[in-house]
Amino acid sequence: MKRLKKAAHAIVFAIAFSTTFQCFSQKEVTITEVQTFELQTPFTIKPVVFQEWYAGIDVGGTGINVFIPISDVKEDVTFNEIYFRNLKGELISENGKYKAVLENPSKLYTFKKAEKPADYPFDLKDNECVLSYTQNGKTKYHKIVSLNEVAGTYYKDGPPSIYSNNSSDGMASVEEEEENN
Repeated sequence: MKRLKKAAHAIVFAIAFSTTFQCFSQKEVTITEVQTFELQTPFTIKPVVFQEWYAGIDVGGTGINVFIPISDVKEDVTFNEIYFRNLKGELISENGKYKAVLENPSKLYTFKKAEKPADYPFDLKDNECVLSYTQNGKTKYHKIVSLNEVAGTYYKDGPPSIYSNNSSDGMASVEEEEENN
């Protein structure tokens, strides 16, 4: 009877053990397939900076400006989006420089990290972002680590627009930082 009991426990343990690791390995493959990052890019990226902002009107809210100095871009490359701190935004070229304005979904004045949406494809640390770009019709992703934070800014007339040059007295830029070094 003891042998039968030990055999039953061994069978149950073996089934539970194999089921657990089988599910785990499938999950790993799925996550790895989504997050394949390009190590070599067809462009050059200098140190990336970001700044938190808040708007001065009741419905203004908060967000993050991300500045990405990109150069030596090949002709077959177009930039799509940036993913940072559970936010996603369009990357726009302005005067040869790239930036994104990421708005916090909460209209409250908070600099807490936004909650991760269910369809957000990446698990990133607070100082990491992912740049999405298209090369020869294929979407690729490049992970940037160690972003630098600059002083935040205040927009008295509402959230910044990435399509117009809304300057602020408190806005820092990469050029100002490089001139000081």
